[in-house]
Amino acid sequence: MKNNAGPAKAFADHNHQHCCGEVLDHAQKLATGAGLRLTPVRRRTLEILLEEHRALGAYEVLERLAEDGFGKQPPVAYRALEFLVENGLAHRIRRLNAFAACMTPGKPHAPAFFICEVCNGVAEVQDASVRQAVDAAAAAIGFGVSRANVEVVGTCPVCREGRDQ
Repeated sequence: MKNNAGPAKAFADHNHQHCCGEVLDHAQKLATGAGLRLTPVRRRTLEILLEEHRALGAYEVLERLAEDGFGKQPPVAYRALEFLVENGLAHRIRRLNAFAACMTPGKPHAPAFFICEVCNGVAEVQDASVRQAVDAAAAAIGFGVSRANVEVVGTCPVCREGRDQ
């Protein structure tokens, strides 16, 4: 099960407006279908996360929300981010203490995040073999996996190309 956004798309030129629009539309449908309210601040928070394929810290999100008139108090951003994470519309990237929009909301998955240590770009990759490897390792020690989130740190193709020149 590969993610359509794939790492190549996240780290390469593509119609970003199109990919973000699709994810935002899908998120709105999911929220409506689940009886959840994608309030203006929650929707704007998701839009902010979708604007770039990189993880953003809560204070970066808060600054952007404040620019849009949503208030300057940290709970504004934290509540919106918490809602998005709890409902599968965003992920917390622990390595960066930051958040990234989920590129496949509503689909059960165990994402692997490829994080560029140069530009902080983040690609969410869906590959069943990653989850199978985690499950196999867990089974070998008798561990039951409830949820998994793999974070891989390295250098994206764009930054690697820049270093090679």
